[in-house]
Amino acid sequence: MNGARTVTHVLTDEAPAPAGHYTQAIVSRGQVYVSGQLPIRPDGLPLEDSGFDAQAEQAVRNLLAVLKAAGCGPEDLVKVTAYIVGVGHWPRFNAVYGALLGDARPARSVVPVPELHHGYLVEIDAVAVQPHAAA
Repeated sequence: MNGARTVTHVLTDEAPAPAGHYTQAIVSRGQVYVSGQLPIRPDGLPLEDSGFDAQAEQAVRNLLAVLKAAGCGPEDLVKVTAYIVGVGHWPRFNAVYGALLGDARPARSVVPVPELHHGYLVEIDAVAVQPHAAA
């Protein structure tokens, strides 16, 4: 190894600031690793609607904002993992997710979980490839 730094931190005001010892995303060798995005508004204020659809939309919008800050869009996603409280929310998650990602269809896992931090109903993390690195 030549000792050159191969890790860059991504931070944008368009998504909530990290609340712990992590960064919104890491870029390494053209790969973008997005930390779990909760349904938190970028300004940290609570959502006006705390229902599942509103939470799913905010979490996906946070993911897209972090991707944009890393120079990517939905079409650059290669793997998304969504953690949802209750398998019954799966169809609603799929509808919200599909509407926001449009034609992008990355590999995806949806993992039903019993609970998430702070009582949220959805969390999303992802891996993407920067467009200039994909060639």
